Amino acid sequence: MDTESQRLAQQSMAFILAGGRGSRLYELTDMRAKPAMYFGGKTRIIDFPLSNAVNSGIRRIGVATQYKAHSLIRHLQRGWSFFRAERNESLDILPASQQLGEDNWYRGTADAVTQNIDIIAGYAPKYIVILAGDHIYKQDYSLMIKHHVESGADVTVGCIEVPRMEARAFGVMHVDENDNILEFVEKPADPPAMPGDPDHALASMGIYVFETEYLFERLREDAENPGSENDFGKDIIPKIVATGKAIAHPFSRSCVRTGLEEKAYWRDVGTVDAFWQANIDLTDFKPELDLFDNEWPIWTYSELTPPAKFIHNEEGRKGHAVSSMVSGGCIISGSTLDQCLLFTGVRTHSYAELNGVVAMPYVEIGRKARLTNVVIDRGVKIPPGLIVGEDAAVDAKRFRRTENGICLITKKMIDALET
Repeated sequence: MDTESQRLAQQSMAFILAGGRGSRLYELTDMRAKPAMYFGGKTRIIDFPLSNAVNSGIRRIGVATQYKAHSLIRHLQRGWSFFRAERNESLDILPASQQLGEDNWYRGTADAVTQNIDIIAGYAPKYIVILAGDHIYKQDYSLMIKHHVESGADVTVGCIEVPRMEARAFGVMHVDENDNILEFVEKPADPPAMPGDPDHALASMGIYVFETEYLFERLREDAENPGSENDFGKDIIPKIVATGKAIAHPFSRSCVRTGLEEKAYWRDVGTVDAFWQANIDLTDFKPELDLFDNEWPIWTYSELTPPAKFIHNEEGRKGHAVSSMVSGGCIISGSTLDQCLLFTGVRTHSYAELNGVVAMPYVEIGRKARLTNVVIDRGVKIPPGLIVGEDAAVDAKRFRRTENGICLITKKMIDALET
């Protein structure tokens, strides 16, 4: 990080929008917000934007929470309480609290910031970085802030380069050769291509950089507009594109990569299939996301657990794992694992066979269970002898089975088997 980028980061505040439910994850978000979802063995999704901010040199952070926030707030209190006010550091948890009116909830992403203008102003940051709290990626925000300042933009929008026709699911930036945003198009049927690259388009990442006072002015204007949805993507950004100077910042310019990561990594794990795939991908010999990068650590709350333990060494009853990630506190007792990811404290019993299993913390898997391509929610006890992933029709009757054949297993589903 150069001196100028570091200076700008110190003048900035990160505001993370972490209130989303993530309804396409179905039962996985019945009791927790999407940013509080577990990922990668010991982290949660919210840890990625938080770690990016800290590693970028930003030490003023606000996190706006809303849907089923208890799990998220508890995680932030346990894992992110190391900020010190005497070092000009802070982490504010900002639930919807009727700051400006009688509505219980934030009405939109912009309203989440509007309701907290007084709190943000109290820190007097010169720049503010608005972040989504539910994506997996590593990015140096200080480089994006520097781009914003050097360009003289009113807003700088973080964009991910995606194959052009895949961009139909996103808000797409139509830009010129100088990164000026000419048009913001929401989920277009025929996305505009990047200049000089007809096969790719720039999709919004939901990351925005503003000068703080300028943002406050736009937010106050928006709050007074009865026809607005009080949303950055639908209201604030399109208006600035039309009347001000909006600049696109391609993710490739500030993404953080090690020698192992060949291309920029960004994932929205918003479906059961995407969640399973992104976790299982981490077990690859050369994963696209390097969690072993000590230069850009992903900070989190780490429980005090003993090392993972593998026991038994008999024919057919051997504690054994290949191409797998096994977290602390796990006991692999006479079971075989192939391409699995186990979170903290998972216990597997003798003769169990696991293939493509993502097991969240404190799952217990009974003897002789055979599980293939499953996601198991926290604390579930898999009964002895249960077979999942070998008969699609049977699986669909008992569990939530996706079109790609991934089965989601929750406690309620297991309880229903026993009644």
